[in-house]
Amino acid sequence: MDRTEIRRAWDAISETYAHRRDPTGSDAALIDDLRDTLPAEPTVLDVGCGDGARTLANLPAGSVGLDVSRRGLELARETVPDARLVQADTTAIPLADGSVDAVTAYHAVFHVPRESHPAVYREFARVLRPGGRLLMTLPSGRFETVREGWMGGRMFFSAPGRERTLAQLREAGFTDLRTETATDPLGSSTEFVFATRG
Repeated sequence: MDRTEIRRAWDAISETYAHRRDPTGSDAALIDDLRDTLPAEPTVLDVGCGDGARTLANLPAGSVGLDVSRRGLELARETVPDARLVQADTTAIPLADGSVDAVTAYHAVFHVPRESHPAVYREFARVLRPGGRLLMTLPSGRFETVREGWMGGRMFFSAPGRERTLAQLREAGFTDLRTETATDPLGSSTEFVFATRG
């Protein structure tokens, strides 16, 4: 699937995905851990915010939600009315250099073709201030597939593998990588990574 097809796929399933996810779970608690490391009144960018219930709603007021799906952002506007919302591709985030204190990316990057992941991580590093924090899902395997029937539609998944992802984060300038396993919105066990922009 190309980027236009992926965007359309998310538009088609955004409501179903929002309804089927459990808004609680230990991956939501990781956001509290992240917030404990941030300055007062931080600016946080939530990449792949979708309807906003899982991450954006738990971030500081005025956080920025970014998603490729217009329908997802419409749902986020209902869920988190005070958030700033941006429709954009993760390889070209329309924010200034060093403008955010943290980036969250839950279940987002592996919907981007894996050959573009280094560009995504460079964008995360670019928009973060020095010492800024990243919290994102860490894919466990190496895969590239389209899952038919996922959430009643079809969806693209792509990742280069756990160790390659960690290496790409380091290559993009992230340090102090720490991983933690938590339950995700659909009830599975998922690994996450905390990292610091050097």
